[in-house]
Order: sequence, then structure tokens, then C-alpha cells
Amino acid sequence: MMTPIPLAVIGGYLGAGKTTMINALLTNTDGRRITVLVNDFGSVNIDAALIRERSDDVIGLENGCVCCSIGGKLMETLIDISARELRPDLLVIEASGVSDPVRIAQVGMLDRAFRLQGIVVAVDAERIEETLADAYIGDIARRQIEGASSIVLTKTDLTSADDLCAVRARLMEIAHTRILFEADRGKVPNTLFFSDEPSLRERIAPRAFTLSHYLPADLRSVTFRSDERFDRRQLKAACASFSDRLLRAKGFVRLQDGTCAEIHVVGKRWHITRCADVEETRIVFIGLFASDDIHRALSAVSAPRTEPCSELRE
Repeated sequence: MMTPIPLAVIGGYLGAGKTTMINALLTNTDGRRITVLVNDFGSVNIDAALIRERSDDVIGLENGCVCCSIGGKLMETLIDISARELRPDLLVIEASGVSDPVRIAQVGMLDRAFRLQGIVVAVDAERIEETLADAYIGDIARRQIEGASSIVLTKTDLTSADDLCAVRARLMEIAHTRILFEADRGKVPNTLFFSDEPSLRERIAPRAFTLSHYLPADLRSVTFRSDERFDRRQLKAACASFSDRLLRAKGFVRLQDGTCAEIHVVGKRWHITRCADVEETRIVFIGLFASDDIHRALSAVSAPRTEPCSELRE
């Protein structure tokens, strides 16, 4: 079987900075092939036109929410992309500002040619309180934040330090993830989009009123190893106990039924496929935790060997 194509869905309410984020990504691909699907809630896809200035591989889906009225067209497009002789290294779907990125991800996961890389939701730090308080659009913005596997704060340069702290606290009340980034003119670490990105600590240009733009200070990588075999359901339940602090996990697992599997985890969403035999279970976890957290969560289902925590610095 061919390796699934990583799929990242970028959501966020109108004007949150999704297109700017994608354009920043397209200027820093390191030679990777990226296909972008852009959904606009109208007959003219302005975002697609802006992104085409940076990439030749942009597909526009107009006239509706991609997860509703044009869902069939989305599936047809995904089939066409997966059938290409030269497949992309990443497929990015920019959701319209009024759509639910979780539903879009669910449509994408119907095709096993794709594997979910993440649901990244952009949040306008300057206007999010106003947006959430709006009687007509507040629920849409809240659902987008609730469904994110990671959140990117944009337009932080227009927000005071005190207001920015209040915005972070507000988002942590709503979100089901604790992974929060800050963008500088749309730029975020490529780790959000590429699972083989070696460095999470990509420092971005400093601002006047804070030390700099950071990833979360306690974001770490932990490698879990075990010679034991796992019950699939118990392993999933154990990892669910810290899923709100998990950015991503990937690796190979020896299962109790005698088979082995390759797993990819984004928050609470799992993708597991059978693979050739491996000598040990080995999973790399990236998130807001220490090695002891992983040990405690998984010790009930195996006898683990957990490597020391690696703080992700630049």
C-alpha cells in the first residue's frame, strides 16, 4: 500500500489569518510538494487567487461550505489527488470562515489515501472576544476552537500584553487542546504540518512588549519503548488521558493479537494500520507533558521503557 498523504485542515473565522498562514507555509516548504484546497463561501474564490501567487497547485471549491453543500465535490477532488502519479507531500484544506473544520477532516478521512496531520484553527487575538459575543457568529467560532488539535493566535502585534494573556486564558476555557502557538505574519513552525520536521523550537522575530514568539514553554518530545504487546483498546484509552496536551504521536506498536501496527495520533483522533513485524513498541509523543506522565498513563497496559524527556529548544 502507498503511504497515506498527510492532511491538514486550517480553520478559523473570517479574517482570522488563514490565507496568510498558508502563504507563509508555501514560502518555507524545503522542497516538499504541497497541494492546497481552498473553500470560499461565494462564487468567487478570493483566497484561492491570493494563494496561487505562491503556488501552482491550488484547487478552489466555491459556492458553499466544503463540509455541506459541496461535500461531493470535495470527495471527487480528494480521489483525483490520491490518484496522481506524483502525489503531494501534504494536502492543506483551507476551510471557509463559516465552516466546521472537524467535519471537513471527517470527510477527508473517509478516503484511506489520507492521514490527518492536524486541525489548525487560527484565532484573531484582537477580535476574538467580540466574535464570540456576537449572537449570530459566536457559536460558529466557538465550535471551530473546540474542534482544534492546535490553535494559532494571529494579529498579536495589535494586542496589549495584558489583553493577550486574557485571550489565552479564554481560549483555554473553550478549547479541548492545550497546544497554542503565536504566529508572526502568519509564520508558524512547520511541525504543525510536517510530521518529519526535526525542530519544534523555531524562534520567530521578537516583539517589543514580550521576549519573543514562542511555542509553549513546556512542549516536549518523549519516546516510549516497550517489549510487551498491547491491547489496542487499552492503549487508546491510556493515551486519551492526556490527549488534550498531545500535539501528535507516531510510531509502531506490537499488539496482543500477534500483529503489529503503525499509529498516528492527533489529539483524540487515531489512525492505525497494520504493518510488518517490529521488534519493539516505539512511539514518539509530542506535547505538553513529561516522561513521567507517559509512564504513568501506559504502565497499566505494558512494562514500558521511557527515554528521558527531550526539551524542544532551538
